[in-house]
Amino acid sequence: MRISTVTIFEQSLNAMSRQQGEFLRVGQQIASRRRVLNPSDDPQAAARAVGLQQSIATNQQFADARISTRNALSQEESVLNSIADAITSAKTRLVQAGNDTLSDADRTSIASDLKGIYEALVGLGNSADGNGRYLFAGYKDNSPPFVKSPAGNIEYQGDEGVIAQQVDSARQMPSSDNGRQIFQSVHSASGFLARAADDNAGTLTFKGPAGSGAAGFELSFAVDASGGVTYSTDGGTTHQPYTPGQTVSVNGLSLTLEGIPADGDRLTVSRAQDAKPDLFRTLEDMIARLDTPVSSPVDQAALRNTLATSMRELDNALDNVLTVRASVGSRLNELDMLDSVAGNRLLNYQQTLSELVDLDYNKAVSEYALRQVGLQAAQKAFLDVQNLSIFDRM
Repeated sequence: MRISTVTIFEQSLNAMSRQQGEFLRVGQQIASRRRVLNPSDDPQAAARAVGLQQSIATNQQFADARISTRNALSQEESVLNSIADAITSAKTRLVQAGNDTLSDADRTSIASDLKGIYEALVGLGNSADGNGRYLFAGYKDNSPPFVKSPAGNIEYQGDEGVIAQQVDSARQMPSSDNGRQIFQSVHSASGFLARAADDNAGTLTFKGPAGSGAAGFELSFAVDASGGVTYSTDGGTTHQPYTPGQTVSVNGLSLTLEGIPADGDRLTVSRAQDAKPDLFRTLEDMIARLDTPVSSPVDQAALRNTLATSMRELDNALDNVLTVRASVGSRLNELDMLDSVAGNRLLNYQQTLSELVDLDYNKAVSEYALRQVGLQAAQKAFLDVQNLSIFDRM
């Protein structure tokens, strides 16, 4: 078979070009440290690598979300700690106010201390993060959640929403708690709370309630023409005689009563969560009572009843804040666990991706040397073909 000189030249050039291309490809692999430079190098590995890279990017997004959530929760935990300290300080002032030897000026001084604690709590309730968003406003985080009404009371202007972030593929975590959960709620196990009516005109005081009842109740007192005192439960027609120091038990709950009630005086016992809990209202009531001069036994009884109710409310508020703080701590611990799981997941992704597209240097260096020899052989063969001529034989 006759082979033309053009064919010989073309085949030699093609062979040399192929060897140059392979030599260049191996050199690029070594330079980039990757085996798969183009999808055509290994279509299956390239496709799997795209999926893994997307998974790594998603994993990083979750990691960024966890950092943001951790910062928010850490700031909330710090504020909650300050709130708990403020409530503890208020309880200490209430214990001092219960001393019967104090004068009106002494009680006014304690009221002044409580006003400072009150204002500090308002400031803590309106805490904001570094971006100007209020921590405890729920979804309405662009304005202060606690504002003073025209009547001088603190009112909650936020909502009950809870901002959450997707911190993992199957976990959406709350990154904050709203103000109602913290300042206007109590733990479900808070029990019952007793409160004397504001218009009581006698010297009736109470201790308690104690026990684990099923439902609250109201005691109404009546005084007959001879001065005898009786009480009825929940507005009933059955009246029981009353004597100072008596313990009244209703629905599994007991109250120890002292003093002489006036006709129409009332005591109400209700579940703490049904009594519209409000930390700011508790302090407002206590400050107003301490600022009121005690000029009669009736005033003294009103002071003692307010102290008893307020102390129980502060106990419930502190328990609630500590419960929320424990929830924040558990979420922070969960974030640490999710970080650990995500770190292991990322290592698996990177290892699999490396197995798919990264270069085996030992194999690559050997192939590089082989392609170099092949290219040199192709170049030598081309030179030899180039020198072939029949005229050299003549």
